[in-house]
Amino acid sequence: MSSISTTLVTSRGSFTLLLRDYFELVKARITTLIMMTTWCGYYLGASKAGVSPVSWTLLHSLLGVGLAAGGTAALNEAMERDLDARMHRTAARPLVTGRMGMAQGVCLGLAMVLGGCLYLAMAANWLTAALTLATSAVYLLAYTPMKQVHPVCTFIGAFPGAMPPLLGWAAARGRLDGQAFVLFAIVFFWQFPHFHSIAWLYRDDYERAGIRMLPVVEPDGRSTGREIVGYLGALVLTTVAAAAAGLAGRVYLGGALLLGLVFCWFGWRLVAGNRPSQKAESRRRARHLLQASVIYLPLLLALLILNATVS
Repeated sequence: MSSISTTLVTSRGSFTLLLRDYFELVKARITTLIMMTTWCGYYLGASKAGVSPVSWTLLHSLLGVGLAAGGTAALNEAMERDLDARMHRTAARPLVTGRMGMAQGVCLGLAMVLGGCLYLAMAANWLTAALTLATSAVYLLAYTPMKQVHPVCTFIGAFPGAMPPLLGWAAARGRLDGQAFVLFAIVFFWQFPHFHSIAWLYRDDYERAGIRMLPVVEPDGRSTGREIVGYLGALVLTTVAAAAAGLAGRVYLGGALLLGLVFCWFGWRLVAGNRPSQKAESRRRARHLLQASVIYLPLLLALLILNATVS
């Protein structure tokens, strides 16, 4: 009896570890954020079209985009396995440690990307499927290899990173228009303070792996600081443009300005405190900016949805 119990406990433990490895492979937290921003784009697009924002098409769209996003993450981890092995924050990933084989990771990634895009073509529309496939291709074929070449990789990566709201809008309406690109711009500009704070925080890790993020190639932080402040300013202006474009009303506008000012304060606080004698303090402020960015985007999107104007 005890041996049976031990076997059951061991099996449960093995299954939990396997599930954890799959969640890590598909970067479940990032994939969830992608699905959330896709849902926001769908909701706003459907509202503008005068149709219900809750439908089977929404469910199909989130499933297809989620599959493609998770598969893209898996292929990215396969492509960067050697780089991940050099960084403390990624050294425990399943492909690095050998808990999961490369062939398994690549096959699963390809199946998820192609399956997700095919599913979108059948259950949503061809425009959403084509945009999703293009997003995955740019991320894997342009952004991923460029990370070892030049800091422009962050700019390139911001394009596929900002696509989810467009995918949701396309799924809801079957076309794109100016309002959809305002949503794209919000997520596009948001990514720079977010990813620069990560690169600032893990600069030593990235340098060890040969990843040429801006804080790595320019250690004094001045150019990174200028980009953080500049893109934060552009982000605030774009959130105002969302109200001007008729996406949301005054409640959203007031909340967006308040959130933007707080976000900018964290960015300026990091830039102003960047002195060689205060490296530990600078890292702490970079972590605070990262945390602020993670809180900012969901709150902003929630405001957009709650105060959306209907055409």
